[in-house]
Amino acid sequence: MGRRFNVAVAGATGAVGQTMLKVLEERDFPVAELRPLASARSEGKTLYFKGQPITVRKLDHDSFDGIDIALFSAGGGRSLDFAPSAAQAGAVVIDNSSAWRMDPEVPLVVPEVNPHAVAGYKKKGIIANPNCSTIQMVVALKPLHDYAGIKRIVVSTYQAVSGTGQKAIDELEHQVRQWAETAPVQGKPKGYCGPYDYQAYPHQIAFNCLPHIDVFLDNGYTKEEMKMVNETRKIMEAPEIMVTATTVRVPVFYSHSEAVNISFERPISARKARELLENAPGIKVVDEPAASVYPMALDAEGQDLTLVGRIREDISAPNGLDLWIVADNIRKGAATNAVQIAELLIREYL
Repeated sequence: MGRRFNVAVAGATGAVGQTMLKVLEERDFPVAELRPLASARSEGKTLYFKGQPITVRKLDHDSFDGIDIALFSAGGGRSLDFAPSAAQAGAVVIDNSSAWRMDPEVPLVVPEVNPHAVAGYKKKGIIANPNCSTIQMVVALKPLHDYAGIKRIVVSTYQAVSGTGQKAIDELEHQVRQWAETAPVQGKPKGYCGPYDYQAYPHQIAFNCLPHIDVFLDNGYTKEEMKMVNETRKIMEAPEIMVTATTVRVPVFYSHSEAVNISFERPISARKARELLENAPGIKVVDEPAASVYPMALDAEGQDLTLVGRIREDISAPNGLDLWIVADNIRKGAATNAVQIAELLIREYL
């Protein structure tokens, strides 16, 4: 039997944290001890790993003694506070928040795209997991960039409410149930969701689209949009790529969808793009439009693959392609990518 590793999961009771436990189990990660950590209000709760109950401990600065790998999904503030303590204790931190992503001394890693970057963990003991919408896009763009060289990316996202957390999932469900209970059989529903104190979003999310994810910045973009711009350049190691993004929250529970227009330095046909994507790691091409077969959020839910379809040449510009990219934002967009980074670590560095 090979070496086994002590693994901590900070934020273990959240949606991503619980999925991290599930993915560790599914992928048979060589865990010796699993240490679930969370805030004081979750201390003492019971979670299950490989059928065995494990008790949640309070996340603290002394929580990481003897830990080899610490998976963080506890929010940016807690990551800034506790990740250095975990690293000082000898753990390698894989952080799912935005706290460390643009730190020049912290690698930002998608294993299918830039696995070699993991080696940079030695500088601070921290590896950053990219934004969910960035991850699925760069997985699909990497083989195309290697072939034809990307000049510019225009992306519009259609992001599920689970990206905001459990309160947003609950809010969408509540609004849909309220609509179903009060809507007339015929005609326009009166008041739609009726009076409701919105908690997760500034407007009703049921039956609506909100072109607003995270806070607005001085340049008119949202923080989520600028994450896609800056993270894409860092992961692809191509600061010259021009990127513009519009991120939209839609009334879907799980899986983000993206319409991506790409301009290339060199010619690339839709046929060649399809061939490259079919042979790229982590991708499943779902592209038979004549049969109404294309990636959908419902298809991606629960999967670790990034689904790509609607592959076509841009009729408005030379050397351009359009893609439709869909992936489960909680799995590949967060938990699975983090575990894949951990697998790289133990295979090549620890």
